[in-house]
Amino acid sequence: MTTATRTTRDERPAIGTPAIVARNLTKRFGPVEAVRDLSFEVVPGRVTGFVGPNGAGKSTTLRMLLGLAEPDEGTATVLGLPYRSLERPATTVGAVLEVQSFHPLRSGRNQLRVLAAASEIDDRRVDGVLEIVGLTDVARRKAGGYSLGMRQRLGLAGALLGDPSVLILDEPANGLDPHGIRWLRQTMRDFAEDGKAVLVSSHLLSEMAQMADDVIVIDRGCLVRQGTIAELTNDGAESLEDVFLELTDEEGVR
Repeated sequence: MTTATRTTRDERPAIGTPAIVARNLTKRFGPVEAVRDLSFEVVPGRVTGFVGPNGAGKSTTLRMLLGLAEPDEGTATVLGLPYRSLERPATTVGAVLEVQSFHPLRSGRNQLRVLAAASEIDDRRVDGVLEIVGLTDVARRKAGGYSLGMRQRLGLAGALLGDPSVLILDEPANGLDPHGIRWLRQTMRDFAEDGKAVLVSSHLLSEMAQMADDVIVIDRGCLVRQGTIAELTNDGAESLEDVFLELTDEEGVR
């Protein structure tokens, strides 16, 4: 396979060059058009929030970005290539789309060691990511005894294993207490400040206003608005929640 059709973790885009590009994405499930002609970009060095009402098409869009669903029309690329064309996806994109189903009898540390081996990642990285996500003290406990918040942290540890250039996270704050949410916010900020890209969906709009630099708002599968937090909130004159409610259809699926 030639380098023209593959990428590696060392080929990271410059600041301002899109890390994620969605172009005219459309996905249908029978008569339902879950995503319709959706286009947006996510750039490195920034945290981009991805918000919309329930049923707006957020999860379907994220699945198309990660090659888990095939678009009926349009394209989705990460670092210029479809996800399935990435040579070593785990070292390019870290993703958490839902609370992970870990083997209940295997320790958190061993869960990550299995993931590392499958992705050809140095086993020494495991203890490093456990420290990043704050699970070092419980790393040898069976994952079946982990709380929802601990499982969320373990899922994020798995996403960080390959030291990726891009993070794609779907509702990562679910199950986290206020300390955990603050930790998550700082973790994503640190990741972005290292010149990497973060795309994160969340229903916690007040938290999104604090953690994100940019926001993509979709409703009924369509782009409603994309801009910086300052642009959407008129430099803080309005709350992100109020703007969101104004932009989205109150009659949409909830």
